[in-house]
Amino acid sequence: MIEIPKDAILCLDKGFVRLVDSMGGDDAIVQAARVSYGKGTAKVSQDRGLIRYLMRHRHTTPFEMVEFKFHCKMPIFVARQWVRHRTANINEYSLRYSEARDEFYTPDPEHIEFQSALNKQGRMGEVPEELKQKVQDYFKEISERSFAMYAELNEAGVARELARAILPVNLYTEWYWKNDLHNLLHFVGLRSDSHAQYEIRVFSDAMAESIKKVAPFAWEAYQDYVVSGLRFSQIEKGMLEKRLPGRVIDDICEDLAYQITATLHHNKPRKEEDLFPLYQKQGGSDIESDFRLKWDSGEIETGNVREMREFKIKLKRLKK
Repeated sequence: MIEIPKDAILCLDKGFVRLVDSMGGDDAIVQAARVSYGKGTAKVSQDRGLIRYLMRHRHTTPFEMVEFKFHCKMPIFVARQWVRHRTANINEYSLRYSEARDEFYTPDPEHIEFQSALNKQGRMGEVPEELKQKVQDYFKEISERSFAMYAELNEAGVARELARAILPVNLYTEWYWKNDLHNLLHFVGLRSDSHAQYEIRVFSDAMAESIKKVAPFAWEAYQDYVVSGLRFSQIEKGMLEKRLPGRVIDDICEDLAYQITATLHHNKPRKEEDLFPLYQKQGGSDIESDFRLKWDSGEIETGNVREMREFKIKLKRLKK
C-alpha cells in the first residue's frame, strides 16, 4: 500500500483526505460582506454576528470567498458520487497515462448490511457472519483477478486507456479537489447526513474537520441554521398559525424581551434604574416588581440581539 501522508486523515482502509491549501477564513467572509454595502474592510467586533446573519438569511456570496484545496484518495465508486457535485475544480490520477496501483477497497464486516426495504439506495439489517465473509472474499477475489489480468495486458503492450476498463470500481483513485466554502458546506450537508452512503460519509466528515479549523464561525452558523435549523413551507406555516395558541406566542415573546434586555445590558452595562425602561422598550409587559423578581433570579440567558428580534417578528406573524 502507498504510504499515507502524515498530515492526512485516514478514510476507509486505504483512503485519506488531506488539506493541501486554503485561502481565507472567517475574516475573508466578513471582508467581502462589508465591501458589498460600502463599509470597506474595516474590522469590527461583531464578525461572528455578521457571519451568522449572512448564513441565516442565505446571503451565500461572501462564503464563496473562502477556498479549500484537498488531496483525496478514495475508491472509484465513491469518486463517482463525489463528482455529482459539479462546483469544484478536479485533477484526477489518470489511468491513461499512468499504471493502476494494486489498491482496492474491501468493506469492514460491520458495514456489510442487507439492502434496505425502505430506502432503495441504502442498507440496513444485520447480515450473518458467513455471508459477510463471502462478501469480503468476493471483493478480494475480483480485485486480485482483475488486477492480474490488467497487469498481463499491460505487459503485453495493450494501451493503458483500454486495459483499465477491466478494473472494478472498488479500485482506489486520487485527485486534487478545490472548492469554495459555500459549495463545500453544501457537499458536507448532503454527504455527512446519516442517509448518505457510509463510504462517502467518512470523506465528508474528514473535510468537515478542516472547515472547523479554517472558518469556525461559519461552521458554527452552518450547524445552527442549516443542519439543526428548521424551515417551514407555506402549508406548515399555515398549520402553525391555526394551531399555535396566542398565549404561547406571548409567553415566548416575553422571554425574548428579557433575553434582549439582558444581552443589551451585557454588551453595554446600564444603570440599575434604566433596566426596567429598557425591558419595556423591548416589548416586555410585566410590572416592575415582577421584572425585578425575574431579573434578580440570574437565570436569564443572553444571545444575539438581531437574531432574537427577528425571531419575535416571525412569531408575531404567526399570531392571528
